[in-house]
Amino acid sequence: MTQSTIPAETWRPKNPQDTELFRFATWVVEHRGADLGPLTTDVGVPDDLYRRIHRWSITELSEFWDAVRAYFNVMGVGFETAALVDATMPQARWYPNAQLNYAENILERTRDLVDQDGTAVLTIDEDNAMGSMSWNQLRTRVHGLAEQLLELGVKPGERVAAVLPNIAEAIIGMLATATIGAIWTINSPDLTPTATLSRLRQLEPKVLITTAGYTFNARWHDLSAFNEELSGGLPGVEHHLEIADLRNAPLEGNVDYVAVGFDHPLWVLFSSGTTGKPKGIVHGHGGMLLESLKGKVLNQDLSVHDRYYVGANTSWMVWNTLIQALTCGTSVVVYGGSPKVNAADRHFEIIAKTSTTRFAVGAPYLTMVERSGLSPTKRWDLSGLKSILSTAAPLPESTWRWVHEHVHPEVRLGSDSGGTDICSGFIGTNPLEPIYLGEIQSPLLGVDARSFDDDGNEVFNEVGELVITQPMPSMPIYLWNDRDNRRYQETYFGRFSTSKAHPNGIWAQGDWVIQTDRGSFIVKGRSDATLNRQGVRLGTAEIYAALGPISEIAESTVIGVERSDGGYWMPLFVQLAGQAQLTPELTERITTEIRTKASARHVPDEIIAVQQIPLTHTGKRIEVPLKKLFSRQDPGSSINRDAIANPEALAEFIDLAEQVSPSS
Repeated sequence: MTQSTIPAETWRPKNPQDTELFRFATWVVEHRGADLGPLTTDVGVPDDLYRRIHRWSITELSEFWDAVRAYFNVMGVGFETAALVDATMPQARWYPNAQLNYAENILERTRDLVDQDGTAVLTIDEDNAMGSMSWNQLRTRVHGLAEQLLELGVKPGERVAAVLPNIAEAIIGMLATATIGAIWTINSPDLTPTATLSRLRQLEPKVLITTAGYTFNARWHDLSAFNEELSGGLPGVEHHLEIADLRNAPLEGNVDYVAVGFDHPLWVLFSSGTTGKPKGIVHGHGGMLLESLKGKVLNQDLSVHDRYYVGANTSWMVWNTLIQALTCGTSVVVYGGSPKVNAADRHFEIIAKTSTTRFAVGAPYLTMVERSGLSPTKRWDLSGLKSILSTAAPLPESTWRWVHEHVHPEVRLGSDSGGTDICSGFIGTNPLEPIYLGEIQSPLLGVDARSFDDDGNEVFNEVGELVITQPMPSMPIYLWNDRDNRRYQETYFGRFSTSKAHPNGIWAQGDWVIQTDRGSFIVKGRSDATLNRQGVRLGTAEIYAALGPISEIAESTVIGVERSDGGYWMPLFVQLAGQAQLTPELTERITTEIRTKASARHVPDEIIAVQQIPLTHTGKRIEVPLKKLFSRQDPGSSINRDAIANPEALAEFIDLAEQVSPSS
C-alpha cells in the first residue's frame, strides 16, 4: 500500500477542549466507563483523540448511541433495553420499548437550555425585511396548528403534505405534524405540479398545506392554478389549508405530544427521481432525533449560542437540517428567495445581516460565487461566521482556497457526504482534527464507513465504493409502498454480499471514494457514473475541480460511454458563461487545466458546447441518465423530466445522442 500524500492544512482547532465533543468524551469516561485513553496531555488534546472516540463509537455501537441519548437528556420512556437489540440490516431494531416524540424533544427539552424569549426562527426576505419568532412563539404556533390538525381528524400515521418555500410556516407545519404523531412531507413549489403529484400521490395525504404564492428573484409567483391542480390530483385530501388559514395559537391550551415508538414514521423524503418514480424514504422519530443531536452537536459543534442558515429549498434534505439544528437549541434562519438576487454572493449578504455563525450550502454555489469575481469578505462583515459546511458535490480545491481568501481565513470549511437516504452524513467534519485541502476529515461518529473494491475487500489510497458495515439509527425504517422491503434491499444491499467479517450486511452508498491511510476520505463522484479509461477508474470530481478557475464555463458535465466495438468515448459538455465562445484557445486551456490538475487520462475525447447543462432541482448533475442516453440504453423517454430543474436542456442532449454512432 502506497502512502498517501498530506495536502495543505486549511484549518486547525484552536480550543478543542471547549467543544461539546470533548465534554461528551469526558462524560462517557466518567459515567459509562469508556476506555478512550488520555483525553489530554501536557501539550493539550492528543492528535488522535477523535480517532479513539470514533473507534469506541463503532466497536461499542449500542453503548455509544445510548450514551448520546443519556448525555443529551432525550425525553421519553422505555429506554431500559440496549439501544441496539438486533444489528441485522436493513431493519436493525433500536429501543423496542421506547416511547418519545421528536417535536417534544425540540420544544420542551430545550426549555432550560435557551432563553424562551430569544430567537428560535429568524425570517429574511429578498428585500432584507426580517421577522423574529421566539421559542415561546414557535411553541405556541406549533401547538395551535397541532390542535387544528386534531380537529380536522388527523390521526397518528396519517400524512400531512406541504408545498411551501423555505419559510417559517414550513417548520411550524413539520413540528405540528410530529406533535400529533402524523407523518410529514414537504415539496418546494418550484417543482412542477406533475413532479409534485408523483411524490404526494404515493402518500395519499389527508391534509395539504400550500401558500398563495411567493417571491423569487424579485418576481411574484402566483400559485393559484398550481394549487388547484394539486387539489384536483389528490382526491384523498380532505382539507386544503393555505398558510393564512393556519391557527396561530391553541384554543384549549397547550396540546399534548403523542408518544410514539422509536421507529414511528416522522417524515417522508423523496429521492430525485431522475430515472423513475421518486423513492419515498421514511425516517423515524427516535433515529432522526439521535442522529440530529450527534451530527449537529458532536460533529459540527453547534450550540445554543449559534445561528444556523442553509442555502436550500424545501425539497432538498439539507432543509431538514434546520429542524435538526433546533434540537440543539440553535436558532435558525429561513430564506425562500433567490440565491442570486442583489448579487451572486446573496447568501453571504444574508449571513452578515442575520449574524449567522454556521452556514451549510451546496458546493456548486460556492464555485459560482468564486467565478463571479466577487470577494464577499470585502462586501460584508463575515467576522462572526465560524463554519461553512459544503455538501451535494465534491468541493474543488480552487474554491476551497477561494473561501479562505475571500470569505474568512479562519472559517472551519469542511465537506460532508451523506444523503437523503439517512438525512445526515456518513463522512464529514469533526472539531478535534485539522482539515486538509480537498479531503473529508473522517467518518462521522457511530458510522462504520469504509471503502471496498469490487470483491468486497477494504482498500486504502485507491478508488473504491463507500460502504457502511454497521447500522445507523437514521437509516430508513422502510421505503414507502415497499411492503416486502425488496426495493430497500436492492437499493442499498444488493452490491455486496454479507460476509463473515460483516455479518449484519453491507450498505453501499453509490459513491466512489478514496479512503486514505490517514483515515480521511476524498469523494470521486457517483460510482455508477465513474469513468473508466484503460481499466483505470476516474472520478468525475477531478475534472470539475480542474475547470473551477475557468470563468468562461458556467456549468459542465462529463460522461464515459462504452462502445459496442469495445471502444470508450468520454465527452465533456460545457455551458458557457455570458458571451463566451468555445474557441480553439479556450479548448486548449480547458485541456491543459485538466491535464495539469488531474491527469492525461482525465482529458476528454471531445469538448462540446451546449446551451444548458440539465440539473436536478437541488442543483446536481444527472451523469447517469445522460450516460444511458448516449449509450443507447435510453432514448430519453425514461428520464423523468419533472425531476429536472431545466427540462428544456434535455432536447439538445437527445439530439446530440441521435447524431452519435454507438460504435465510433
